[in-house]
Amino acid sequence: MQYTIRRAPVALGEPTAELNPALWMTDCVTVAHFPWEDSGHRPKVSARALWDEHWLAVRFDVEDQYVRAVAQNFNDSVCLDSCVEFFVAPAADPAQDAYFNFEVNCGGTILLHRCASTAERESGQSSRNVTDVDGATIRIAHTLPKIVEPELTEPTSWSVEYHVPWSLFEAYFGAVTPSAGTTWRANFYKCGDRTSHPHWASWSPVDTPRPNFHQPAFFQPILFS
Repeated sequence: MQYTIRRAPVALGEPTAELNPALWMTDCVTVAHFPWEDSGHRPKVSARALWDEHWLAVRFDVEDQYVRAVAQNFNDSVCLDSCVEFFVAPAADPAQDAYFNFEVNCGGTILLHRCASTAERESGQSSRNVTDVDGATIRIAHTLPKIVEPELTEPTSWSVEYHVPWSLFEAYFGAVTPSAGTTWRANFYKCGDRTSHPHWASWSPVDTPRPNFHQPAFFQPILFS
């Protein structure tokens, strides 16, 4: 299992909530593994990524139902809402498993931590929040309002697209901007912990007894082409 992130055909500017076919004519992954007991609601989710010399662009498109968003501040617990997530370790070696957890609810609110590697945790280091100032460098667009409450119970399609500057990876990991042929590791997810119909899905299957996306051992290669 591997995903290829293609170089954007044009310079990545501001994200848009619309699926621009001139930009996003690229392969997608399907977030379709539901490994844990859930409510039975299993939304259809696709995710795509692109890159250029300035940005990593990530887009999720969701055919959903029972949609809710109440978190509204950076680093609020967006996983409790209708939420999509992209966890990425900027290294090819599975032993270098520190990673960013981009968690974004349907209203465009983001949670982002620099999650410590196994070796860092064993030496007493812990994960840390990305600062508000650094988080503000991420550009984001979304199709639904920031707050969705009460819950939308009819079938609802929604999208989020965000562009992350490479300087953010450099600041928190010392990672250089990828070039063609660079391999990192990642997984894509969908959840809705405190919607009326909780569910948890992943691109790469996760084998744990309980819902837990923080499992870099199950990340898969992503290749920059």
